[in-house]
Amino acid sequence: MKITKVEHWTEHFKLIKPYTIAYETYSDVVNHFVRIETDTGSFGLGTAAPEDYVTGESTVDCKTALDSCLEPLLLGQDICHIENLIQTFKKAIPKTPAARAAVDIALYDLIGKYRNLPLADMLGRFHRSLQTSITIGIMPTEEAIEQTEEYLRRGFRILKVKIGKSIDEDIERLHKIREKAGRQIAIRVDANQGYSWDEYGQFIKRSQHLDLEFIEQPLNADDIEGMQSMPESVRQKTAADESLLNEQNALRFTHSPRPFGIYNIKLMKCGGIFSALNIAEITLLANIELMWGCMDESIVSISAALHAALASPATRYVDLAGSLNLARDLVAGGFRLKNGELTITDQPGLGVTLN
Repeated sequence: MKITKVEHWTEHFKLIKPYTIAYETYSDVVNHFVRIETDTGSFGLGTAAPEDYVTGESTVDCKTALDSCLEPLLLGQDICHIENLIQTFKKAIPKTPAARAAVDIALYDLIGKYRNLPLADMLGRFHRSLQTSITIGIMPTEEAIEQTEEYLRRGFRILKVKIGKSIDEDIERLHKIREKAGRQIAIRVDANQGYSWDEYGQFIKRSQHLDLEFIEQPLNADDIEGMQSMPESVRQKTAADESLLNEQNALRFTHSPRPFGIYNIKLMKCGGIFSALNIAEITLLANIELMWGCMDESIVSISAALHAALASPATRYVDLAGSLNLARDLVAGGFRLKNGELTITDQPGLGVTLN
């Protein structure tokens, strides 16, 4: 199938509930959409959700990259040469992984449709469904308790709590959330680089009674030596997020002493499904636990991450609730959510339809 038409555009999405993490408060987000059409009339969709603080890619950078490369690199190409196309984009726009992810996702959507299979099945599905966490931002304890109650009513069994601004407030808030949720609910936390080395050590000591599943990115993304100097028991329960941007990082972190026992893959950090599956293979071979995460993203890219996660034997955790807080979206379908459990539809490709 030859590519005959490509287009991209920008959408601004308000969030249903603004939320705060260690370094910023979000009330709206920007997603860039890519549509690739072939000579059969079939089309694939992809989205980009750039995050300057994580990858150094602004929304302007993302749009500029798509403006410059989309038509020259795709028109007239055969989608069956998908790996070659993805590598071409990696060389052409190496510093804009979210832009590459949008193209990558649209191409994989098309390939799944071409083969008339859900993408996870085309990739070799390993899991039938996966339980996702849902996020509670940094907020006053009373509001966090209200949000905990809401999520439990909606059937979620895993809570992800943002921390990293104040150890005292973090511990107090987590204690109250654990008290409300009980011990049957899993709680994981994400510091978003908010702690120093000393603060992380204090947090570990003071949170032992809280039975936390794991801690995500406590130190600055570049402080790998700081992580390596932590006790092995701490490193095993620490997840790399902002530190893990690509396959090279994934390989580097397998060297002893391993700074992280868990890798958090996000399509927007690594450039899409192709690179994400490479990282997943590294985790499998290195016996490192694997998590799939997201930004605030359209159903399009959340579905793409879910399909990839379902296809990886290494997958243990998912945090793919990023589309649930969007006040609107351009697509429907993609996945089903019931009591925190994500399953895909039986539609080919990503299974998403434009509204």
